Amino acid sequence: MALGLYSLIEAVILCLNAVCVLHEERFLAKIGWGSDQRGFGEEPGMKTQAVNLVRSIRTVMRIPLVGINVVVIALKLVFG
Repeated sequence: MALGLYSLIEAVILCLNAVCVLHEERFLAKIGWGSDQRGFGEEPGMKTQAVNLVRSIRTVMRIPLVGINVVVIALKLVFG
């Protein structure tokens, strides 16, 4: 299997799907990546920035990923 543009796009879609299904209370909080309360003016740490990135990806990409997944599944069914 050669690494082509479609394989790269498919890998990105799979990673976005993985980020979107992470659940804060069930998964992220158990490994210590839950919501951290910080004071006003304090610089957020790496964990806080990563959790905020997961939240923003989940918020922005949830609806478009449904359509993208349908298209990818249809292409897989037609072209194998």
